Amino acid sequence: MTSIHDVAALAQVSIKTVSRVVNKAPNVSPALQERVDAAIAQLGYRPNQSARRLAGGKSFMIAFLYNNPAPGYVSRIQIGAAWRCRELGYHLVVEPISIGGEERYEVLERLVGALRPDGVLLVPPLSDDEGLLARLAEMKLPCARIAGSVTAASFTIHTPERAAGRMVADHLIGLGHRRIGVITPPPSHRAALRRVEGFRDGLAAAGISVAESLFEEGRFDFASGIEAGEALLALPRPPSAVFATNDEMALGVLTLAHRVGLRVPEDLSVTGFDDTTASLTSWPPLTTVRQPLEDMGRSVIDALANGPSDAPEFLFTLVERGSSGPPAGDVG
Repeated sequence: MTSIHDVAALAQVSIKTVSRVVNKAPNVSPALQERVDAAIAQLGYRPNQSARRLAGGKSFMIAFLYNNPAPGYVSRIQIGAAWRCRELGYHLVVEPISIGGEERYEVLERLVGALRPDGVLLVPPLSDDEGLLARLAEMKLPCARIAGSVTAASFTIHTPERAAGRMVADHLIGLGHRRIGVITPPPSHRAALRRVEGFRDGLAAAGISVAESLFEEGRFDFASGIEAGEALLALPRPPSAVFATNDEMALGVLTLAHRVGLRVPEDLSVTGFDDTTASLTSWPPLTTVRQPLEDMGRSVIDALANGPSDAPEFLFTLVERGSSGPPAGDVG
């Protein structure tokens, strides 16, 4: 079996240098890294993970904790995080966790006791769970968050939620819609609530009065999209367009429209948020806001593995597809 000594001899470097390259240590020159990597490839060397842990005091594991009913959102972030972990020599451990209550602390403590992860990745709504964030700080466990809006001693990727909500409003208003239904996030998703604020900004800028009856709260899942859509379409003057604040709920509205015989977008325009895989395969394909979810997952892993640096700025873009179009007839 090839050992670290064999790699060091072939690359003509010290064992310590091989260890630094294997452990992705900073300040290794590109030429030296290339020489060691070539020796590793030639010999087919595989580092002993137990030895790595003992040498560096690390587990080389990162825990991804989530409680989000939108599987498309979670899976895209997980894909990006898992690939980056693989590139850096880490393993990603994925664990669902409840919102609120003592159970989430028990799950966290069992996880830490068994695996001793080097850090924790949180996505909404857990990224704003103040109790969970405080417990992680007490445990001195590094944490990186996506779309965290509460103040905490952890790295977070801030996302342009409000600007993106305004983007959707401008799109639908530009098509000629004036009565637009909005399916809002659950209150625990604080960052996503800013999408609604941005949408209201767009209505105000266009001089459109806000009718509170056009706002229905959802749960960020498919079923609540259907339920909220039914409430909106049952109004004496139903909307000509619906903005659902995530794709799962928007797909629920699309399904409802087909069920009741409405043409999309001729009778009802539907827009979502996230650009999950299902948004492209629906019929018609869903107009939505694209978040670079996989890149965001990679970035939080970088922050946990290499230490936080300046958080990158990610752009959200509106992807116009077949589910949105001009309204039919008078919508004033």
